[in-house]
Order: sequence, then C-alpha cells, then structure tokens
Amino acid sequence: MGWLENVVFSDRVIENERLELTDKNSLYYLSTHLTLKNCTVVLKVPARNLVINQAQFIDCTFEVKQELKKKQTWVLASLRGCRFKGNLSDCDFGHWPGYAPGWEHGSIEDCDFSEARLDGCRIMGCDPATLRFPKWPCFTLLDPVRNSRALRSATWPGRFGRIVIDGLANYPADTRALTFHAPSQAKYFDITPEALQDVIQQFDCILS
Repeated sequence: MGWLENVVFSDRVIENERLELTDKNSLYYLSTHLTLKNCTVVLKVPARNLVINQAQFIDCTFEVKQELKKKQTWVLASLRGCRFKGNLSDCDFGHWPGYAPGWEHGSIEDCDFSEARLDGCRIMGCDPATLRFPKWPCFTLLDPVRNSRALRSATWPGRFGRIVIDGLANYPADTRALTFHAPSQAKYFDITPEALQDVIQQFDCILS
C-alpha cells in the first residue's frame, strides 16, 4: 500500500452535513475537539484508513457501506443519539478505562444499532439499556462476564460453547454487552443458526 492522503476533521463543529469517507487512498481522521451534530457519515474504507480519537458525535447516522472490521477505537469517541447501519465486526464502543490515550472521552448512550449487523461487537463500561440492538439473526449477551457461569451451564452446539462461551470469563470486566451474528458464527463453527437459537431462548440475559 502506498502513501495515503491525510484527511483531517478536528477542532470544529459540523452540523447537518453529509461526510463521504470513501476514498481508499485517504486516511481519515475524526479527531480531537471535533463535534458532529445531526450529520450523516458514510464509511466505505477499511478500518486501517479510519482514525477515531476524542471526537464527539451527537444524533449522527453512520452508514457503513463496507464491512468495518476490528475497529476498537470507537471507545475513544463520545456517541450520543446516533444510528448505525451496515455491517460491523469485532468493534468496541463505550467507556474503557486505560484502553489507550483518550479513553476518558469514550462513551455511548441512546444509540440505535437496530439496522446494523453486529458480530463480535462489545459495549464497554456503559449502560446497554439505553441502546437498541439488532434483532435475530443477531443476538446480544448482556453482562457476559457476570453471566458466564450460567451460560456455560448450557449445552451449546459444536465448538461454539468451548471457544466462545468458555472464553467469556476472560473478557474485560467492563464488558456490558456482546453481540453476535448467528449465521456468521454458524458458518465459522460449522453449526446451524437454529441450533444456536435453541440455546439462546433458554436465557433471559440474551436478547434476540
């Protein structure tokens, strides 16, 4: 990969605008002292082309046109009243003390993921009751660390129980919610979404 052109959004307030972050040859910074209000942010770049650090988003819509993978640095942003659309995997949101410089700015509240597809995405250090999660075929484990013992008591299909459920106790204590996409997990573990759903329905701590 050659040199990327830096496109920096910082030190300003932007309202009621549409930001197209779609150029594969650009490195986009949503950075310090940036506030976006009532904006639509279109994302169509790999996670490595997007830097999020100490920005504030209020009542914004994120349209993810290319699956966003392994983007943990949402935890360095403040998100309030935002909506997410599209596919996100292994992304973290919320408040994670000590994660990286700028962690104190991280928060999430009153956000809506109902039109998104989340897989392996975590909510850290914030109240998931203020959030709307995607419904089946996605499912959300609430307080997965605290509930890990109860979840291990069930018979999960294939290796999902041994790999995923048994590993919950090792997650950071601040993990408040964890959302998976059943078809993606089923494909990876060579099981069926229906087999997962049969177990999921046994637990009040799982939203689907």
